[in-house]
Amino acid sequence: MKQFISWGTVMTFMGAFPAMAETAVATSANPTEADSVAIELKGVEITANRAGVKTPVAFTNVSRKEIAQKNDGRDIPSLLEMTPSIVTTGDAGGGIGYSGLRVRGSDASRINITANGVPINDSESHNVYWVNMPDLASSLRDIQIQRGAGTSANGAGAFGASINMLTDAPSSERSAMVSASYGSFNSNKQTIKVSSGLFGDHWSVDARFSHIGSDGYIDRAFSKLWSYMGQLAYRGDNTSIRLLAFGGKERTYMAWDYASKEEMAEYGRRYNPCGKYTDSDGKTAFYADQCDNFTQHHFQLLLNQSIGQYFTLNAALHYTKGDGYYDQYKTDRTLSEYGLTPFTDKDGNLITKSDLIRLKNNDNDFGGGMVNAKYQRGNLSLVAGGAANWHRGNHFGQVKWVRNYIGSINPLQQYYRNTGRKFDSNFFVRGDYDIWKGISAYADLQFRHIHYTITGESDNFDWNTDAMANLGIHRDWNFFNPKVGLAYNNGAHRAYASWSVAHKEPTRDNFTDSDPSHYPEAERMLDYELGYSYASKLFSVGANLYYMDYKDQLVVTGQLSDTGNAISVNVPESYRMGIELQGSLRPLSWFDWQLNATLSRNRIKNFVEYIYEDEWTNPIAFDRGNTPIAFSPDFILHNAFNFNVKGFEASLMSRYVSSQYMNNAKSAAAKLDSYFVSDLSLAYTFRQIPSLKELRLGFTVYNLFNEKYCNNGYSGAGYYLDNGETVIYRYAGYAAQATTNVLATVTLSF
Repeated sequence: MKQFISWGTVMTFMGAFPAMAETAVATSANPTEADSVAIELKGVEITANRAGVKTPVAFTNVSRKEIAQKNDGRDIPSLLEMTPSIVTTGDAGGGIGYSGLRVRGSDASRINITANGVPINDSESHNVYWVNMPDLASSLRDIQIQRGAGTSANGAGAFGASINMLTDAPSSERSAMVSASYGSFNSNKQTIKVSSGLFGDHWSVDARFSHIGSDGYIDRAFSKLWSYMGQLAYRGDNTSIRLLAFGGKERTYMAWDYASKEEMAEYGRRYNPCGKYTDSDGKTAFYADQCDNFTQHHFQLLLNQSIGQYFTLNAALHYTKGDGYYDQYKTDRTLSEYGLTPFTDKDGNLITKSDLIRLKNNDNDFGGGMVNAKYQRGNLSLVAGGAANWHRGNHFGQVKWVRNYIGSINPLQQYYRNTGRKFDSNFFVRGDYDIWKGISAYADLQFRHIHYTITGESDNFDWNTDAMANLGIHRDWNFFNPKVGLAYNNGAHRAYASWSVAHKEPTRDNFTDSDPSHYPEAERMLDYELGYSYASKLFSVGANLYYMDYKDQLVVTGQLSDTGNAISVNVPESYRMGIELQGSLRPLSWFDWQLNATLSRNRIKNFVEYIYEDEWTNPIAFDRGNTPIAFSPDFILHNAFNFNVKGFEASLMSRYVSSQYMNNAKSAAAKLDSYFVSDLSLAYTFRQIPSLKELRLGFTVYNLFNEKYCNNGYSGAGYYLDNGETVIYRYAGYAAQATTNVLATVTLSF
């Protein structure tokens, strides 16, 4: 069954950006009053953690069309980089490989990310490794980004944003698609996608296979990525069942050590210090297998059931299997740290340190189930549900090789092993009620329980006991996360105000890199949001004010644990506040201008920095006062000019990110400079070719004006004594990004 809606009605749903419509809406390229939009109602699923126009939160929807226009092999963060308050990062420098994003300054470990409502964040690190899911974008229906605490969701707490991805709906027509890309740094992508269409009146099958490769902009930062997606679906009058399997295999050369400015000046911007060592002839060499290797499989069973006129039931079972390791050359390592006995060389010298190669392994299982029911009648919409998920992560290290070692060494000798187990459950009820003339009230109440244990030996050597640090972590948390607000929707006007509470448990590293005297506590955030938008055919404008008040936020202060690792410390007071502005103008049917900007202030109150002598002993504390939170630029601007004329598309997209600090001490020596980067995208679609639905040719020039910039990095500090005077020194590494580069794409649809 299909229902048609006029363009004017669609505009009401679109918020501040006409190009970003509600989930099921596919916008026309050249809308007029006579245009219409088709919505496939049969088998549509209700996703419990999606926001709508009555939800008083700031959100942006990225449609299938927008994803497809940008999908040339670059990672998902690159596809989202023009949305409000987002800054993207990348180790390899060319958008393929290890990449990430920050929303309002919060990294992926503080962003709740789901696919069809199923958590994607790793249960222990809370991070999302997009490289484990290459070309997932080719199988996505759309993406919703909720900034701030957002709505109740499964998985890690949202302390910056929530990103909810929906995979492709089951096919109703037989189709096939072949796509290929090629460009600078030998970057390439090949995708094959087929759909059976409906058979047996109820069934359909969809499948995709992809390969992505790149040499990377940074030296040796290559990526070899494979992925797949398969879907078997059943659709009846009131029932939809989907069985999905998707995953990927990746092999990427490390580029996460970054280079200092001095190294870049000597060796060039593309210099990669990872894997560096001195060979037996005294020459500098790089270890060829300094790679990350990981395979991840996701399985989901999704049920959507309509019950009568007012009820809809959704349920899901899921399981994720991850297994892999990284291979790393380490120079001049103390043998006892790896369970090895010092040895005497042929000259009679006692060798306590040597070069070695280690493997760090991770074997994960994650599974669970969730269910929610929706009731909608008259002025009331109500959703209630819950989820329970479990995780087991085996972590162990092996020694692969030791230079000139004399003595017995077992093949792949294991030097540590520990296991993390986590149980995470939540229950929620959420609803909105139309009070009067476009005004609706909203409430969202969630209770979340987490039980987390780590047992075994850490990968950190404890010099006090002369053994690997012992782990015995047993923690429980119970969080209550209420959210309330008001929304107003009347014609082209939308306004809202909300107050939310969010909690977040510490990550695995917060425990393993710490010691019992420094174990962290959970964090809490109070999120205040106030927004307004106006949308018409000609233009749209919107503004959102936010204040995110943190209690016990975990930040790096320079303090070290007993094993010498940097630890995160709960700071009593910190905040993020700002205004997000959005606007668009469509003066002609073939041209539109889109703009968004974020001005923010991100501060830790009364920050105390710790600096150690020779980075190891005798710490000194420095009261730095109120300081900017690391990796939180004060100003972000995204601008796009879009043209669409009879199958020809062109977009000039620009991003400005102001300077940002890489530590919390406001150090000039640990600063990322501001940058302004523009991309030019061109495409033409042929639609009248025999045996083809369409042929699309695309060409994008990235970093059009050859900006030399860095978008990520790290910093450190130490001090030494010079004639009794304390001399502080600081150092930093920078993730250099590619200068002007290109990617060309061809897509054939059958």
